[in-house]
Amino acid sequence: MGAHRKTLRVHFGTDDLARTRVQPTPDPLWETLLSLHRLQGVAGQPVFGDWRSRVRRRLDRSAGLLFTLAPPRGYSVDFLTPVTGVTDLEAGLDAVLSTPRSVLTADLTELAASRRLPSWAPLLAAGELEVLRELGDAVRRYFAVAVQPYWPAIVKQVRADRLQRGEIVLGGGVEALLSTLHHRVRWRSPVLEIDYPVDQDLRLGGRGLLLVPSLFCWQSPVTLLDAGRQPVLVYPIDRRPGWVTGVSSVRSATALLGRTRAAVLNAICARPLISTTELAAELGISPAGASQHATVLRGSGLIVTDRAGGAARHRPTTFGAALLTVNAS
Repeated sequence: MGAHRKTLRVHFGTDDLARTRVQPTPDPLWETLLSLHRLQGVAGQPVFGDWRSRVRRRLDRSAGLLFTLAPPRGYSVDFLTPVTGVTDLEAGLDAVLSTPRSVLTADLTELAASRRLPSWAPLLAAGELEVLRELGDAVRRYFAVAVQPYWPAIVKQVRADRLQRGEIVLGGGVEALLSTLHHRVRWRSPVLEIDYPVDQDLRLGGRGLLLVPSLFCWQSPVTLLDAGRQPVLVYPIDRRPGWVTGVSSVRSATALLGRTRAAVLNAICARPLISTTELAAELGISPAGASQHATVLRGSGLIVTDRAGGAARHRPTTFGAALLTVNAS
């Protein structure tokens, strides 16, 4: 038997579809948390490599406190992202530093179940003011180095994503939006299923769902562990190499395209929403080969893969289409 696929299941009630919405701006606390994950790993190097190099050169030792609370894998404390809809870092930090002791203790106890915590953790769990101030200062210093310089680029790409999502809603409603949110997401009314590191159920119970677009979210949408908080699902937006400087890295992207991979990209640009099976048949390659090439193109920010009707369907990003045009000229 194959391994059990772990799934996050978001259960929608009668009123939840009508109360589902997309946040119009990036969330500074979620971008901070998820950028901490990206900084500690190596995934998505074509997209995040330049950013990692720049940030790592400038970080100070206070970031170690944040790395403890937001490890690259497994559970990160929910209290770092306590509210939804926040567009200002200081407003979000006010909520973080006002977290009740019971919540601090519960979150740190959950974190301690999978790793050994340093000596300051019990003081933070007890709400000691000095440790809370250190936490606030660490977030501000990290944000100033890792997120703030790139905020205009993040805002620009989130706005572009929102426009695209809006067109989907106008054409097919909220269910179409959920169906095309990400290639690891499946809408099986009334449940949204997401490939996830753990099995988890989120029952909306009439509260609706806030969808938060994120540049630093990677591989799969994420949510909070505590189902009692405002339901939120943070999902990856369409990114492209070169977002750090605002200049597309055409030369480095071209280097990864061999003849077959370029043909795959060309087929996807010619037939947006082509399935993996159709792609393989059109190019005379195996479905496994087509899937592998699509994975590389997706990881490099050249295509996006949606899941519709049980099939993975691929479409080019703006950068992918532009790159093909540059190569053809």
